[in-house]
Amino acid sequence: MTERLLPTPSHTIGPFYGHALPFPGGGEVAPPGHPDTITLHGYVFDGAGEPIPDALLDFWQAAPDGSLDGAAGSMRRDPSTGGFLGRNGTDFTGFGRVATDADGHYTLRTLPPGNAGLPYISVCVFARGLVHHLFTRAYLADGADPLLDSLPRDRRATLLATEGTHRTYRFDVRLQGEGETVFLEFR
Repeated sequence: MTERLLPTPSHTIGPFYGHALPFPGGGEVAPPGHPDTITLHGYVFDGAGEPIPDALLDFWQAAPDGSLDGAAGSMRRDPSTGGFLGRNGTDFTGFGRVATDADGHYTLRTLPPGNAGLPYISVCVFARGLVHHLFTRAYLADGADPLLDSLPRDRRATLLATEGTHRTYRFDVRLQGEGETVFLEFR
């Protein structure tokens, strides 16, 4: 009689976390040199307010024209060697994956999202100690929006990226505690 193996629990992010998940250029969603490139950056903090040096963030967004298809190719592999080929440098995929650095900081270079309503970038956070990955949004503008309008003012602020100079936006993620980021539930 063969033993039936159970699926791996969702909280087992560990030793596989660094293998093949981050990929070179994962934060470079905009084609190199594109004049409309924006930079979204920030820190991921734990419940004690300490930066998390080994979090992984996935980003999805609408293309500047509002389309949600995205071009294939964010994680292209060489069919002969299995090595990483990267993006082709011209197509917009709408997907990025970035690991935080030793200081808990991440950087994503992308194009302004053209979704209907307020522009936002969807964010998925993986980090040690999380039983399940967390979903949120980084809004690049404030205004009328069904999700934002459903939140108290202080909670709403956790979804708003702060505009800086030179087409930059700062969006920090706080996993718990004071100023905890609003996380979304998908079923």
